[in-house]
Amino acid sequence: MIEDLEYKCSVGALLYSPATSRKLARGIVEEKYGRPYSVAMCLEDAIGENMVKSAEENVKNTLREICREREKRKFFMPKLFIRVREPEQMERIFLENEDCRELITGFIFPKYSVGNGEEYNRILEKINQVSARKIYMMPILESGDIISFETRRETLTALRRLIDSMREYVLNVRVGGNDFCSQFGLRRRWDQTIYEVLPVAGVLTDILTEFSRDYIVSAPVWEYFDGEEWERGLERELAGDRLNGFTGKTVIHPRQIQVVNRSFMVSEKDYEDALRILEWDTKDLLVAKSGDGKRMDEVKTHYGWAVKTKALAGVYGVSKEE
Repeated sequence: MIEDLEYKCSVGALLYSPATSRKLARGIVEEKYGRPYSVAMCLEDAIGENMVKSAEENVKNTLREICREREKRKFFMPKLFIRVREPEQMERIFLENEDCRELITGFIFPKYSVGNGEEYNRILEKINQVSARKIYMMPILESGDIISFETRRETLTALRRLIDSMREYVLNVRVGGNDFCSQFGLRRRWDQTIYEVLPVAGVLTDILTEFSRDYIVSAPVWEYFDGEEWERGLERELAGDRLNGFTGKTVIHPRQIQVVNRSFMVSEKDYEDALRILEWDTKDLLVAKSGDGKRMDEVKTHYGWAVKTKALAGVYGVSKEE
């Protein structure tokens, strides 16, 4: 159970790159981005309609370049995802890259909705029937019917059914924080977190309530990556992400990767308490003081937290700092 959870947590900082980028392959091969991280080649919002064909060709070239370099030397290979514009594009890209599709961890489904979810699911199942290894999906919840208070509950319930039907292929559930903000004409500054944007925070709360008990839900993108204060702002938002149950985050610049990784490290005190809870002899009293004697550990209450804490420690490590 913990090993499976570790794998799902290991998506971590997901670096978005336009699928037109000709630098991505060299960045991966030359390990310019640190580790761990994952990468998404975006064929949707990051490029215009007139660039789709050339972007698809560049995806092919990028995959082939990485494959060639893997035959020559060892380097850290991130989980690699392709964010498509529509379901049919996913199948076409998978079939056209047969010679190096072993690099593809999965596909990202933007604006995953009641209207397109069944088609995305159908094509992913079709791909998995011919694939030598499991190909995962990461649906993004960002459609307008989730925002509307009148339809939100019904929509989230329907989306839950669609996602549950593909449970074995779902690596993460993702959310479109900027898409939600755009519906209200809002944009947070570097010193404001998504949790202060109250209309959006309410939507995120409902998504977490519906999905985070059974799935890894990844936090929305942080836009700032330069200047004097961007890192402090990102750290503040990450603290809210982790407190509320998000794991991992979409990033748009390599500078953000290590900040995300550092935030999801587990404190030594939490790690020791988690191991203690997981190894507890349930024949004994099921509540006691924590290892440092400053809080309560209770098996029934904290077992789920302990499982997740151990999984996070396996991916991001343990820190002596709080």
